[in-house]
Amino acid sequence: MLKISSLYISQLIRSWIRWPSVYWQENWLHKVLMSVVLVIVVLVGSMYGIAQWYIQGERFQPLKLGVSFIPDYAENLGVSPQQTMDGLLGIGVRHFRLVSYWSDMEPSPAHYDFSQLDWEFQKAEAAHAKITLSLGLRQPRWPECHMPDWASHEPVSQWQPQLEQFMQAVINRYKNSPSLDSYQLENEYFLQGFGLCTNMDRQRLVDEYNLVKKTDPSHKVIVSRSNNALGIPVGQPKPDEYGISVYKRVWDAKITHRYVEYPIPAWFYGFLAGLQKLHDGNDMIIHELQSEAWAPNYESLTQISLAEQNKSLNAKRLHDRFGYGKATGMREIYMWGAEYWYYRLVVLHDPSLWNVAQQEFKQS
Repeated sequence: MLKISSLYISQLIRSWIRWPSVYWQENWLHKVLMSVVLVIVVLVGSMYGIAQWYIQGERFQPLKLGVSFIPDYAENLGVSPQQTMDGLLGIGVRHFRLVSYWSDMEPSPAHYDFSQLDWEFQKAEAAHAKITLSLGLRQPRWPECHMPDWASHEPVSQWQPQLEQFMQAVINRYKNSPSLDSYQLENEYFLQGFGLCTNMDRQRLVDEYNLVKKTDPSHKVIVSRSNNALGIPVGQPKPDEYGISVYKRVWDAKITHRYVEYPIPAWFYGFLAGLQKLHDGNDMIIHELQSEAWAPNYESLTQISLAEQNKSLNAKRLHDRFGYGKATGMREIYMWGAEYWYYRLVVLHDPSLWNVAQQEFKQS
């Protein structure tokens, strides 16, 4: 029996070795199929190799785990912005991505209201926390482009200098803060499929970048790319770092009308970061890692039940999302939706997400 089994195994191995050659020679279609498979294997293998090179090279760098924090969104959820930030500081958050909405902070031409951003910086400074400050017209949260009403009907030749003047005022006010770590210039600037934005002229982005660097050369400037996209940014401006958004579970309102989980492995983002680093030596960070529920049918989160929210994001999914971010290899990660954790805690009396976040930030 042993001899027969050994002979059978030997014949089986030889047949498998010969199979590609036989299959290749049968007809032209087989040649095409094998060529396509070979290209895919080489391509995916190369991507995975770059990802692992990046992930292993970054594993000893300290982890900067933070949150995006937007007072307007906290108010929309029915919670106090100041209490929300206090709560986040209380669970160990020490890295914040803050916004400077033009529509909020310049209600009329040349009349600035920095009160909101002032108390955010004061709280961060008191806790020795660090801030990446969003600048420009397009900033996180709907409608993405936050233009004041008084500028909305002006031509770009008129509102762009006013925007730059506003940006300069913001930078000059906060550039000497010990909490300021970096700037994020615009937000997914060239993304056309989302947000009420009409001007995506590259030269405007270049002009804004030069303005930021001239006004404050001491802090790095981050420019974000869009979510899940292949390729690398090659045009101007050339920032100090790149940011990327990562969304995992969304509601498909057009085709399936159900929640869809993107099957993208974490190493894919490590590949994007590694490819960028090979290209120009600059690093990449996660500026938005989805960690709030996504309401179906264009509803707001306050309009749906807790049970429905859990279909999109529950405690286990949030725990896994933190792990997913770390598995990309990127060592600076800002969670998206921290205001929502606090909303679930104080309005819905559900501490499940808050407890997961508290554990993660204490560990980091």
